[in-house]
Amino acid sequence: MKYSIFIPVRSGSERIINKNTRDFAGDRGGLLNFKLNQMLNLSQDFEVVVSTNDEECYKVSNSYKEKIQNLKIIDRPNALARSNTPLKELISYAGGVCAGESILWTHVTSPFCGENEYQEAIKLYEQGRKTNYDSLISGRDYKEFLLEKATGKIINNNTKLTWPRTQDLSDLFEINNAIFLTTRENYKNGNRTGSKPILYTQNKMVSLDIDYEEDFMIAEAIYDRFYR
Repeated sequence: MKYSIFIPVRSGSERIINKNTRDFAGDRGGLLNFKLNQMLNLSQDFEVVVSTNDEECYKVSNSYKEKIQNLKIIDRPNALARSNTPLKELISYAGGVCAGESILWTHVTSPFCGENEYQEAIKLYEQGRKTNYDSLISGRDYKEFLLEKATGKIINNNTKLTWPRTQDLSDLFEINNAIFLTTRENYKNGNRTGSKPILYTQNKMVSLDIDYEEDFMIAEAIYDRFYR
C-alpha cells in the first residue's frame, strides 16, 4: 500500500458534543460521514484507516465497508483516546496501525478539505521528495496583526512603523490541521512532519477547522450555500 489516510475520531469531545457524528446540515452521520464520502473515488493505492473508540463512529464507518475497498476500522485503546493523551503517542500509534509507505493524517473537522486537496497534496509531496523535501503540511498564508499580550507589541512587525500595512508584516504560515503527510517511519518516531516540509497553501474556506460550536454553524452555512 503506497498511502494510508489516517482519520482519528474519538468519543468524548468537550467543546462540541458528539461533533463527529451529530447531524451536519441535516445529514445523518455528520462530519465523519461527510469525510468518508470524500474517500469514495480515491485509487486502490490508498488505505483509509479510521481509528475510534466511539460506538456511533463505528456504525458510520461500517456503513462504508462495501464502498471503500481498503477501509480499516481500528479500535483505539482508551489510553490513546483521552483529552490529555500526549499527541506524540497517538502519532506513533498511527505509524503502527497504518500499512502505507506514507501516511496522510486528516480530520473530519476539516470538511472542505476533500478529494481534490488530498490528490494535490500527494502530487506536491511526490514532487518534493524528488528533491530534498520530506513531508507536507497544509495551512494558509497569514498576514494579520499578532499582539503579544504582555507587552501589547505587534510581534510580526519587522518594520520601524508603529502600525505597518498588513502586507508589510512578516510572512507567516498558519497550520490548519487538515493535512499532515510524511513517511510511516516518521510517524513511528512520533512525528507527523519531517525536517523540511512543503507548505501547502489553502484558502480560508478549505482551511476551516471546526473546533467550537460557532465553527460548526459556520461550516453548516457554507455547506448549505456552496456544497448542496
